[in-house]
Amino acid sequence: MARLIEDYAIVSDLETAALVGRDGSVDWLCLPRFDSAACFAALLGTQDNGYWRVSPARAKACNRRAYRGETLVLDTFWETVSGSVKVTDFMPPRAGSPCLVRRIEGLAGTVDMRGELRLRFHHGRVVPWMRSTETYTIAVAGPDSVWLGADQRVRVHTADDRMLFDFRVSAGAHLALMLIWSPSHLSIAGFSNPHAALRSTIDFWEDWAAKCRYRGPWREAVVRSLITLKALTYAPTGGIVAAPTTSLPECIGGERNWDYRFCWLRDSTLTLSCLLRSGFRDEAEAWLEWLLRAIAGDPADLQALYGLAGERRLQESVAHWLRGYQGSQPVRFGNAAVDQLQLDVYGEVLDTLCLALRAGIPIQHHMWSMVNLLMGYLGEHWRDPDEGLWEVRGPRRQFVHSKVMSWVAADRALRMAQMLGANGSTGRWREMRREVHQEVCREGWDDRQGAFVQSYGSQALDASALLIPRLGFLPAHDERVLSTVEAIRSLDDHGFLRRYAHTRNGVHGVDGLRGPEGAFVACSLWFADALAVTGRPQEACEAFERVLDIRNDVGLLSEQWDPQRRRQLGNTPQAYSHIALVDTAFTLKRAMDSPGGSPVKARYRTPQEMPAAEF
Repeated sequence: MARLIEDYAIVSDLETAALVGRDGSVDWLCLPRFDSAACFAALLGTQDNGYWRVSPARAKACNRRAYRGETLVLDTFWETVSGSVKVTDFMPPRAGSPCLVRRIEGLAGTVDMRGELRLRFHHGRVVPWMRSTETYTIAVAGPDSVWLGADQRVRVHTADDRMLFDFRVSAGAHLALMLIWSPSHLSIAGFSNPHAALRSTIDFWEDWAAKCRYRGPWREAVVRSLITLKALTYAPTGGIVAAPTTSLPECIGGERNWDYRFCWLRDSTLTLSCLLRSGFRDEAEAWLEWLLRAIAGDPADLQALYGLAGERRLQESVAHWLRGYQGSQPVRFGNAAVDQLQLDVYGEVLDTLCLALRAGIPIQHHMWSMVNLLMGYLGEHWRDPDEGLWEVRGPRRQFVHSKVMSWVAADRALRMAQMLGANGSTGRWREMRREVHQEVCREGWDDRQGAFVQSYGSQALDASALLIPRLGFLPAHDERVLSTVEAIRSLDDHGFLRRYAHTRNGVHGVDGLRGPEGAFVACSLWFADALAVTGRPQEACEAFERVLDIRNDVGLLSEQWDPQRRRQLGNTPQAYSHIALVDTAFTLKRAMDSPGGSPVKARYRTPQEMPAAEF
């Protein structure tokens, strides 16, 4: 039985990430990049697909764990009958080869420790050849090699296809294990001091988190979300992956399993806003530069997602040798959504450029040429059906959100033209903006429900309509907005919002995929945001804090939540969820601080302050 998704914590070196379970097992790690092949893939298969566990002998799960302050250094604590021990996991921000450090510290008494390391390259498929030297144990397969360095007090021996090590740690003792990846045709320069690496890693994260400008009742949650977002940043390019994992299911045992180790344009505006508001301008500018490099080219070729460096070909394939998380198949690598038409991304890109310009980030002259090209293409194609926000794998439709985002594109292009004093095409854009607005209000509105619907001619509701006031398509006090927010309550499932409703036979009419799915975390946050801007801050605060309550014990959110089984679903940790959390926290704080704002009182406690039963 696979561990729960919320049993995992993340450590990252800003180029890749490892997932560490409550039992001390690293079950997912791709090297050397987020989108590289995994060398630990037990998360999506079995232990035979690769893992690395370090824990007290015969222990099942830790007693507690926590990140050390405002860092990404993970401390895991065990208490046994003979003593207690702490394992500290971290990845130093990369200065050379990627490195995962596991530092063991005796706290009381004496504890017998047990470790097992199974490396399986190429997504858990290839068993490496192993050899030992006086200093290292080395595993090699094809282009990859991994070097294990251990404290002299740790006895490492190879057995069949794995490395085993047993050692004893007493109070006050410190031991360390270091795993370093290298191309197989190269040797590593040597191991750095793991204890010095710990200090420098703590300093890096504390210095970074100290820049956060948010001061409000949910600061711990906001900072943890920002640290998570930083952890998902590919430092060499500034790109931010949607999640470090692939194929964690939106329905246990189902087929809704996608690869999220890429960068989505849809995240761009929220990401930039989140970083700028929180005080991280350097990261915001790096993300914007990644965006501009990625979309360079023919506007007809604009994709919904790109690789870490802006790669365009992300061909989807199925890993038949992996049985999937708790039997959820298929396991996919790559993402076929790269070939879909998603017109909303044009609005996302132009909204991002407009936001950057308003924030004082200079837009170079050739970028204005790009705005004209994007608007030229969208002006001819905004009426086309597409796969939309949710990347449906069914027939294309006239999705209302895609049309609203086409309006956003025209609106932001006009705003940028005004700021830059460039009025060449504004007449056409102004006419397009008017036509889109009229059509959406006519074709996207259902009088019987008093709400904007998912697509023209449909009666299905969609949580994306909650974004209408935020995007400026209609003001928050407009009766149609108020009525839509009320209607979307029908998507509520035990206090959390689904993206759209299921049909009776378990097949979504919109996407044709079988099986249900969980409540979408970002949608629940959009609902809190909509409640706040429509004058209900107390209810908004309650909706927001319901989301805070479903974070795991170290403050992480995945993509979805199963309200019935009370467990996380989907890829984890999910950037979109954490970005929405930060954005909504700012919205609520602004609502509470505004003249006449309701003096709501937050009941929120940090994960460490909450009893284990509340998870």
